[in-house]
Amino acid sequence: MSASSALIPYNRKATMAYIAAMLMLATLGIFIHEAGLDAVTTVFFRCLFAAIALTLYCVYKDMFVAANFSRKNILLAVCGGVLMVVNWVTFFAAIQRIGISVTTIVFHVQPFIVLLLGAVLFREKIAANKLAWICLGFAGLVLACGMQLDGLQMRAQYLTGLLLTLTGACSYAGVTLTTRAMRNMPAHLIALIHCLVGLVLLASLVTMPVEGIRMQQWAWLAGLGLMPTALAYVLIYGALPKMPTTAIAVLTFIYPATAVGMDYLVYGQRISLLQMAGLMLIVLASLGVNLNWSWYTVRQKLAAL
Repeated sequence: MSASSALIPYNRKATMAYIAAMLMLATLGIFIHEAGLDAVTTVFFRCLFAAIALTLYCVYKDMFVAANFSRKNILLAVCGGVLMVVNWVTFFAAIQRIGISVTTIVFHVQPFIVLLLGAVLFREKIAANKLAWICLGFAGLVLACGMQLDGLQMRAQYLTGLLLTLTGACSYAGVTLTTRAMRNMPAHLIALIHCLVGLVLLASLVTMPVEGIRMQQWAWLAGLGLMPTALAYVLIYGALPKMPTTAIAVLTFIYPATAVGMDYLVYGQRISLLQMAGLMLIVLASLGVNLNWSWYTVRQKLAAL
């Protein structure tokens, strides 16, 4: 997000589109669970249906022009696509092991990973206040993990799910960095390339059930590719340039909050108070980083309450 984006005036239509996209993303876990396939196969069909929809959208918007395809951008988009596929596969596999709520909460430490990777790879300086917020965010991560399962086998599965989630978060941080390095390529084309890369990488790894894929499963797979993928991306990328940083930073957390609520309403899964506290710390820390809050200012505001 650029500094100038903080000066963008309120746009009701863009804000509502962004909220709708966050609500769509919150349904990811339900689509994954109801499709009932392994993570790799689910991601492959997500890429397939999303690629079809995004191709039609890009054609409609006349995005397939030479000016949008420099060699550097294509290379970065392909590299980002590999990372995005890793992110999707590990995220889906984690949901199947530790559930929608915990996976979604833990995944949202990825903004902090972006900053740390930027510091390591590009020697970008991290201000002291942001470093403090990052530490708070990872403290929230510890609480959000909330291992309370009995039995060594279940504990190993839980740890595997957490590691898969953090792997996905690191991969998505890499996607963020590669996308940040690109110039003059519409975000919708980048998303399309990511999906096409997924088709190529996963085509030989798809595992079809012996009895085949039922019509109900096809409906969930198609919905996964169309709603919380293609349509959500179109809404997000269309809204972001018209929204101030503050609105984006706050509204982004509609996604994890709604995902936790849906997990409880649909599957009866609830998180503990400590895990909820962890989510709140991650939200607070992310807002602190994105809005460049100083600890002194936050203390003043809290004292005034």
